[in-house]
Amino acid sequence: MKEKVDNVIPKATAKRLPLYYRYLRTLHDQGKNRINSSELSEALQIDSATIRRDFSYFGELGKRGYGYDVEDVMNFFARTLNDDQLTSVALVGVGNLGNALLKYKFYQNNSIRVSAAFDSNPEITGKIVDGVPVYEMKDLKEQIQAQKIDVVILTVPGNAAQSVADKLVDAGVHGILNFTPHRLITPADVIVQSVDLTNELQTLIYFLKKQNEEYLK
Repeated sequence: MKEKVDNVIPKATAKRLPLYYRYLRTLHDQGKNRINSSELSEALQIDSATIRRDFSYFGELGKRGYGYDVEDVMNFFARTLNDDQLTSVALVGVGNLGNALLKYKFYQNNSIRVSAAFDSNPEITGKIVDGVPVYEMKDLKEQIQAQKIDVVILTVPGNAAQSVADKLVDAGVHGILNFTPHRLITPADVIVQSVDLTNELQTLIYFLKKQNEEYLK
C-alpha cells in the first residue's frame, strides 16, 4: 500500500473519512480481511466511484483485482484521524446540550476523551459530571494550557459565543466544534466547525418533502 497524504483533501472527502474508518473497524472486528469499493458502496450507500476517488487522495490504498486490505486501510485511517492516540478535548457550557454531550461515550468510537468542562453556574462548577470535572470559567485558560487541550466543544448561549471563543483562542485552542447558532470570527489558524441542529433538521424535512412529492407524481 503506497500512501500519499501531502495533497489537499476536499472537505467533503474529509467528512467521509470517519465513516470509512468506523466501518472498516467493524469489518476488522468481524474477521474480514479484504473488501472492494462495490461492497463498501453497498454498505455505506456512497457511490463506488466516490469511494475510489476519496481513497485515491491518499495514494494506492488498494490493489486492482484484490480490493482493499481491511486491516491496512483501517490502520492508515486511524493514523490519519489521530485515532491511534488519545486526544483530550474540553466542553464549554454544561447546559442541556452540554450535559447530553458529556454522557456521549466518545471512547466507544475513537480515542477522544472529554477531560475538562467549563461553566459559569456555581451549582455545578467544582463537581464531577459523568466523570468529567467542571471548572469555573475563570480557570479556562489555566486548565486548557495545563492539560494541553487544542480542541473544544462549544455549547454556550449564542450571545456569549464570540466572547468565549476569543478566550479559547487566547488560551491556545486551534479547533472549535461550535454548537451555537452564532458564526464565530477567529484567526486563520483556528478551525471552526459549526453544527446547527435547526438547520440540519430543516434540511432533512426539506428533502423528505421533496421525496414525498416525487413519490406522488
